[in-house]
Amino acid sequence: MESMAREPAGNTRAEGVYRDLRADILGGRMTPGQRLKFPELSERYSTSVGAAREALTRLTAEGLVKTKPHLGYTVTPLSHEDLADLTKARVEIESLVLRLSVFEGDVQWEARAVAAHHLLERTPLADPDAPDRPSDAWSEAHAAFHLALLDGCSNRRLLTTARTLREEAELYLRWSVTFGDEPDRDLPGEHKALLDAALSRNGELAAELLRDHIAHTAQLLISCAEDEPNQV
Repeated sequence: MESMAREPAGNTRAEGVYRDLRADILGGRMTPGQRLKFPELSERYSTSVGAAREALTRLTAEGLVKTKPHLGYTVTPLSHEDLADLTKARVEIESLVLRLSVFEGDVQWEARAVAAHHLLERTPLADPDAPDRPSDAWSEAHAAFHLALLDGCSNRRLLTTARTLREEAELYLRWSVTFGDEPDRDLPGEHKALLDAALSRNGELAAELLRDHIAHTAQLLISCAEDEPNQV
């Protein structure tokens, strides 16, 4: 009985480490390519090695952490080559999942998408403490909106793959100093057009808009970066 009583506390502790470490990675407090050592993680998050290992395993599955022999765990390193490969995969898979989502989503899916867009529209993009980068709140609302659009897809394998690719892409968005600040781009308009196409059940248009949206963002991140992002 005692072991059963302790298990929820352990699970809660591991969940807390996972959330905090994930937020630090996406918030730029852990830099791409940085090694994640158990003693340092245990001290930083006041936790056990076991809880830290569980958090790293989950983040590895999400693509935010990599593991290599003799190096251990590192924050996923960024590179233009990786971004190009990631973009190709996202363009194909996310557009497919969105098209299926539009065809299969129910009224509850529509409501979730509308609510997510409402929150995104009303969340300031700039971070007051780091005005050159998207705020944590906007990045979370942005990710939630795109995931809400995809969530009508009934194929869990495709949906999981699309979600994982989006998680990896978030690293690039968080480290971009130009995203959302392009004078010739109407980012809110792109999001509204995606929502409208989805709600009108025009799967082909929604997929086409999403492909352009993803490709445009990737081209911007590559072309506007002064140097290659960090690599291992």
